[in-house]
Amino acid sequence: MRLVFMGPPGAGKGTQARIVGVRCGIPQISTGDMLRAAKAEGRLPSDLVGRMAAGALVPDAVVISLIDERTGKPDCADGFMLDGFPRTVPQATALQALLEASGLALDHVIAIELPRSLLIERAVLRRTDKRTGQIYHLKYSPPPPGADLEHRADDREDVVAKRLDTYEAMTADLLPYYEDLGILRRIDGVGAVDEVTARVLHALGLD
Repeated sequence: MRLVFMGPPGAGKGTQARIVGVRCGIPQISTGDMLRAAKAEGRLPSDLVGRMAAGALVPDAVVISLIDERTGKPDCADGFMLDGFPRTVPQATALQALLEASGLALDHVIAIELPRSLLIERAVLRRTDKRTGQIYHLKYSPPPPGADLEHRADDREDVVAKRLDTYEAMTADLLPYYEDLGILRRIDGVGAVDEVTARVLHALGLD
């Protein structure tokens, strides 16, 4: 089974992708992880590393090349899931061409959806214990007394709102694209982790 997991920041797509990966016995492939590994191994051009450090987007061709390399490894023989890629229609068409060259295709695209207000609440009320690194949530998983809490800059409401705006702008055409292909599976992301997992597994025909 070849899958793509989509969802805005805070939707829990990474958690669900890990669970489904274990259930299906297929690897979870994060383009961010691949880029960091390629950078650490010195496999990226120095000018690209410099642009990445300045916050520039990585060219699609570079990411597609890394995906091509990663999906060709033995652990992907029975399938894989992409977490966080593609985010635009050009990326999706490049991925489709890559798979078609090997006689493959995506089976499902899982889009985890939540109200914007809940996504902001999930992020803004997150706190990190500076001493242990443990992450808490002031509403859903309160910290113990005495925790030395830090409110990360990227969890502040204005920053979270901008990240959501960016995601929505980038994926505005992508969901209809996969819907037209008949492989988009919209999942209600509200609820406990196991409740959302049950919905994902049902959509995949694995319940």
